[in-house]
Amino acid sequence: MDEDHEMYEMQFPAPDVGPKNGGLTMVVALQGYADAGLAVAGSAGHLIDALDHRPLVNFNNDELVDYRSRRPAVTMVGDAVAESAQLDLSLQVVRDNSGKPFLLLSGPEPDLRWDAFSEAVADLAERFGVQRTVSLYSAPMTVPHTRPLGIIAHGNDRDLLSGHRTWGQRVTVPGAASLRIELELNRRGRKTCGFTAQVPHYVAASDYPLAALRLLEAVADAGDLDFPLGALEREAEKVAEILSEQATDSEEVAGIVRMLEHQHDEEERRRSTLESNPLVRADGTMPSADELGAEFERFLATQIDASSRDDEPARDPGDDDGAAGSEPDEEPGNARGDAGDDAEAAGPDADDRETGDGNRESGDDDDAGHDEPGEDDGGDGRGGRRPRRPWFRF
Repeated sequence: MDEDHEMYEMQFPAPDVGPKNGGLTMVVALQGYADAGLAVAGSAGHLIDALDHRPLVNFNNDELVDYRSRRPAVTMVGDAVAESAQLDLSLQVVRDNSGKPFLLLSGPEPDLRWDAFSEAVADLAERFGVQRTVSLYSAPMTVPHTRPLGIIAHGNDRDLLSGHRTWGQRVTVPGAASLRIELELNRRGRKTCGFTAQVPHYVAASDYPLAALRLLEAVADAGDLDFPLGALEREAEKVAEILSEQATDSEEVAGIVRMLEHQHDEEERRRSTLESNPLVRADGTMPSADELGAEFERFLATQIDASSRDDEPARDPGDDDGAAGSEPDEEPGNARGDAGDDAEAAGPDADDRETGDGNRESGDDDDAGHDEPGEDDGGDGRGGRRPRRPWFRF
């Protein structure tokens, strides 16, 4: 607890967070990593500017921030230092348009003590009854601005991921404090998910409000929250107009955009083909070799069962001796199902037939040799061949 008190300070008196069983959502929007288009910072800034908020926990910068890695801006007026920008890493209680509370963890990503920081955040989430945690990310991608901006989701709760495209496979990415928080919450059995905005790489270093807009729409859907997004929509439209003008004025830019459009459309067609493949699951993953083998074994077992049922002799309900349906010119032994005659029929001369002069015509010796000794002729009284079993055996 002493380490926690060194790391953060609780606001006193603490603002009302609401009942612990009210489905509280915590949004994690840490700046500095995976923030293409300044989408993560823009999302947090928009929520703070547009909604009622109260500080709940203030983290100690000296414990978590390396100032040499992120030097705060200093303002000088005349010959004197006037002020230095404050780095605000805090957990705040924010209320959406309907007054529903949620928690917002925002500010610079810590440079130090990630383990202690993630444990402290997880402790706070348990203390205030957080039901789900949503982390925001934004990555530069080779996608054109003329196509819908995509959101990739990940997490441990399928309900939170519904309606979103997921990574669908094993991926390795650089670590982040937000990802460390997700891992700690996963270990504690808490619901988590993360949304990554796919920002065109050529605008990754600029403010791209469309990415912040799409992230906040995903958060609102996951947490059942109501956000004021009109201002972001207007800003996104303005940026789209500027990009369109630049593409029109420069043939080089237009060529790059066309190339990215072609690449994007081809990838969408490929993905659509994969998603229609019955071997591909809904989340884009494919079954392992062991899973495929087990499924194939189950299929073969059903085929063997079906073949065994087909091989059972058909009996006439009105004839207990099974002789119904026998042909008048058949030998008595075959009609009665005599064991001796069956054994003889299964031998190499089973297909021979007597001619009128007492001699036998030789049948197909190769076919006759495949019949198994002691088995009947199918139970239909006509001496028909027994259906062949599948080639496999278990």
